[in-house]
Amino acid sequence: MLPKKRIHPPVKSNLHPRNRHRTRYNFKELIRSSPELGQYVRLNEYDDESIDFSNAEAVLVLNRALLKHFYKINYWEIPTDYLCPPIPGRADYLHYIADILALTNGGIVPTGSQIKCLDIGTGANCIYPIIGHREYGWSFIGSDIDQVALSSASEIIEKNSNLKGKIELRLQKNANDIFHGIIQQDERFTLTICNPPFHASFEEAQAGTLRKLSNLHQKRITKPTLNFGGQNNELWCAGGEENFIKIMINQSKDFAESCVWFSTLVAKQVHLKSIYKTLKKVGAIEVKTIPMNQGNKSTRIVAWTFLTKAQQETWMNKF
Repeated sequence: MLPKKRIHPPVKSNLHPRNRHRTRYNFKELIRSSPELGQYVRLNEYDDESIDFSNAEAVLVLNRALLKHFYKINYWEIPTDYLCPPIPGRADYLHYIADILALTNGGIVPTGSQIKCLDIGTGANCIYPIIGHREYGWSFIGSDIDQVALSSASEIIEKNSNLKGKIELRLQKNANDIFHGIIQQDERFTLTICNPPFHASFEEAQAGTLRKLSNLHQKRITKPTLNFGGQNNELWCAGGEENFIKIMINQSKDFAESCVWFSTLVAKQVHLKSIYKTLKKVGAIEVKTIPMNQGNKSTRIVAWTFLTKAQQETWMNKF
């Protein structure tokens, strides 16, 4: 006997109002856009159409279908074992950061290629530049320390005519740097975004994957298989998320006049105290924290600027 069918709310109210993924996935429409998805869709225990989110191939094909259906991306491939990100959460980040820009633009989200965004650690999937350009027409520079990732992102850009000329990729040659070596002399950005490495070690990353898969299966899993993939530099770094963000904040001070808003995702709330302390130390004039919730996952954006409100408005009025 099947469990009682779930009654789902009409929209996922925890997602940003402009997020295209606030309603449940319409698999019939997605399959019409991407027929290959059909082989992975099944009825779950509640008699709802779904995919097996612990199956890496199924997640990849779902992402490809979402990008094609909602963002007109006809080619999207990533190398084996590279990060395959959950698209609704990535879209949320961009919509919330867009709201921050609107605060000094008469309440209107600024659009167009004059809004220049630096995506730190853009990855093989190039997901933030794709969504940010398709939603708002922003131009992007994506940086990464991994040449394989950048080659993959470059192929995605080249094989989608609606992305060509809108996204530039740059290799970060020094893994200890974030902005140095990427932001060029006299270059100006409206904002920077980042999804930093979450874990402090490979072992910690594996343990986190086991917990996630165990939750998906509702049973104990002992052998990790990354359903969303991820290379070492995507998942962990020395000192983990907290240390990476503190380095980012300290380096951002050197580019205080080069960018309106710096920002990053912060997965662990316990890290906020030291992040705020570092921001105070470097003299950030304004700091904003925006909570986000996707499903059972809670995270937040921390954004900071070294410019006064008047300076921000002057900058935005140039466009």
